[in-house]
Amino acid sequence: MSSELPDPDANAEAARIQTARIEDEMEQSYIDYAMSVIAGRALPDVRDGLKPVHRRILYAMHEAGVTARSSHRKSSSIVGETMGDYHPHGDSAIYDTLARMAQDFSMRYPLVDGQGNFGSVDGDPPAAMRYTEARMSSIAEELLSDIEKDTVDYRANYDDRLEEPDVLPASFPNLLVNGSSGIAVGMSTNIPPHNLGEVIDATIHLIDNPDCTVEDLMQFVKGPDFPTGANIVGRNAVHQAYKTGRGRIRVRAEYEVEDDERIVITELPFQENKARLVERIADNVNEGKIEGVRDLRDESDRDGIRVVVELKRDAIPEVVKNQLLEHHLESTFGVINLALVDGEPRVLSLKETLAEYVSHRREVVRRRSEYDLEEAEDRAHILEGRLTALENVDDVVDLIRDSESRDDAKEALMEAYDFSSAQVDHIVSMQLGSLTSMEAEAIEDEYEDVQATIERLNEILDNESELLGVIKDELREVKDEYGDERRTSFIEDTGTVTREDLIPQEDMVVVVTEDDYIKRMPAADFRAQGRGGKGIIGTDLKEDDRVSSVFFANTHDYLLVFTTHGQVYQLKTYQIPEMGRTARGKSAVNLLDLDDQEEITAVVNTDEMDDDEFLTMVTKQGYAKRTAVDDFANILSTGIRAIRLEDGDELTDVEVTDGQRDLVIATEGGMSIRFDEDEVRAMGRSARGVRGINLTDDDVVAGVAAVDLDQHDWLLTVTQNGYGKRSDLDDYRKQSRNGKGLIDIKTNDRNGTVCAIDAVASGDHLLVMSEDGQIMRTRVDDISKYGRNTMGVIVMDLDDGDYVAAVDVIPAASVGDVEVEEAEEAEETDETDAVEADE
Repeated sequence: MSSELPDPDANAEAARIQTARIEDEMEQSYIDYAMSVIAGRALPDVRDGLKPVHRRILYAMHEAGVTARSSHRKSSSIVGETMGDYHPHGDSAIYDTLARMAQDFSMRYPLVDGQGNFGSVDGDPPAAMRYTEARMSSIAEELLSDIEKDTVDYRANYDDRLEEPDVLPASFPNLLVNGSSGIAVGMSTNIPPHNLGEVIDATIHLIDNPDCTVEDLMQFVKGPDFPTGANIVGRNAVHQAYKTGRGRIRVRAEYEVEDDERIVITELPFQENKARLVERIADNVNEGKIEGVRDLRDESDRDGIRVVVELKRDAIPEVVKNQLLEHHLESTFGVINLALVDGEPRVLSLKETLAEYVSHRREVVRRRSEYDLEEAEDRAHILEGRLTALENVDDVVDLIRDSESRDDAKEALMEAYDFSSAQVDHIVSMQLGSLTSMEAEAIEDEYEDVQATIERLNEILDNESELLGVIKDELREVKDEYGDERRTSFIEDTGTVTREDLIPQEDMVVVVTEDDYIKRMPAADFRAQGRGGKGIIGTDLKEDDRVSSVFFANTHDYLLVFTTHGQVYQLKTYQIPEMGRTARGKSAVNLLDLDDQEEITAVVNTDEMDDDEFLTMVTKQGYAKRTAVDDFANILSTGIRAIRLEDGDELTDVEVTDGQRDLVIATEGGMSIRFDEDEVRAMGRSARGVRGINLTDDDVVAGVAAVDLDQHDWLLTVTQNGYGKRSDLDDYRKQSRNGKGLIDIKTNDRNGTVCAIDAVASGDHLLVMSEDGQIMRTRVDDISKYGRNTMGVIVMDLDDGDYVAAVDVIPAASVGDVEVEEAEEAEETDETDAVEADE
């Protein structure tokens, strides 16, 4: 019976197999990959501000002698040497990096001096590497200065054939000066460029004042300094970024408005593609998103950027400018000051970034000083031997001449004068010409210089302040050689561009119907007519719909909209859709949350209100109430209660008062009462108010006028059938509130009931709108002046079955230059001799 023996090779193979959980293996492998990307590709080192590919390109150029003092070398040659010796990751990645380092619109201080097409701000790619040439720029050499003096550590390259530096000595803080950007695994960096002089001044200040704050350093580093210039909006975001390492900085293009005819853009935000910007602006103009532009040209050349936006004749430059700002001329630079510190990624403040750089330079200067000291001591040792030999020149010459060989001569010299091996090597190699007195004197002078150097180097190494002084002196030298003026300016933060900024300030007429259709139209569309005209169509009504209100407002006005149910809403005029005269309008359901049978009864412009004023309200049943403006500071989108109403009562009219005015309440039946405003005490929003007028049976309030004797000249009354009149204020004597009042105007079959009353002055215009949608604009001065208890004259010529729906006054200050269209006046009915009724 036989049995198989175990295979020793199989056992050895099995012993090498390890059991592992797949999730653990994946986790560790991913971490290894992530750290490789973070440390070896995507993030800059805080010390020299370079990623490995940048560092390898510059070091390869240094090793090949392609410096700022050499001739340009083909880019393909530089890329090939970099790829073959240090960076085996593909030529396109290396060339893209090389090209970017040569772009003056990408780097604040380019590290490569390029010759040929290296791309443009329009996003054009560089020419192929076989067509371009490059060499190091002068400032790039400052990054490699003293690298041969053992100032930094080296590591083996990818194939262990050569060595490459872990970091460059960096004579200036390149991380802040040129910035950096990159995306690693799970993190990214985006460091803006800065002005070299400002960063160096801040670094020196930090060296002198290690306990300084970020605020102290910001006295020197004002903010990022982009190669394309432009403007930083506000300083708060910059302070946040410098203090925490993160922030969002708004950058705005530089532009100017020339002669109100064109907007000229001369500087763009950093990394903005000019060609794409012009294309986007053109698309927005064609789509109607930007209005008022008639032409767009790119006139940029080698001298700089110049994009011209030509405006139409009727365009408003401020509005076009704001439209461009909102969509195109302003961008955000998200600062993430993430860099490698001792091989680990860290988000750094401004102070921490500079402190890490100072620590690096301290190490570089120390190692350089040690290297120089060793070199100086070696030279001093040789010079000491030569000087000793010169002092004993005859004996030394005889000793050498008597020796059988060079080695015998060396041994004899070492025994006779205690020379070292290095010293005798130089002595036996001395030429006879060096034995002259002049040569001896030169050696003595050199020896003294070397001794002074040794003394200075020892002082630097033994004294921290001396070492830091060297760092500061070298920084100042770099600043003197390469420092320049800021390119990026600061402008005040006036807030982001809002929709309001994009709307031109324009006077509008707003129309609302009973079925809650609403629209706005330019007031300039309605020419002033002589009184008695029929007006023009103002809206297209749906069947059985009627106009309920009309009012005058500017597009930028904030309006308080009061309804018959005692609610108040807040609305911006520009939120109301703008439509033509023959349009019906849009449903107001998205603007105002109106109930069934609820109508707009009054509109108040908040721009006319001060904090110490009041909103004075009157109801259909004769109640009056004053409420402080402050009570309407926070109005919900669904509205808030303005007044408490009794059953069957409605809010009729609202006026802004200041506590010093007279109130005139008018009724539909033609009665009116005038009394001091302070007879109605101020109450809260939920109050009902007090009796303003004692109404007769079946009469109701038509409106209220707030009279300011310094502003107003007359009371204007308009009736349902289109008649009206002006009356002197003195015709309405003051009474106590809750009286029956005096007759204001005769209401009969011809006039109809009173529709509106208002206090007016010379130069005001009147807007009158009928229920069927006719609208007429006329001058108040054209309406005849009569006393109380008269019938007045025709104001608007209405069709049969049509009635005045609403009236509003355009103040003289808002009238402007309006074309006046004279209409044939209707026959007046003169009632000036009518006998006043019993009062």
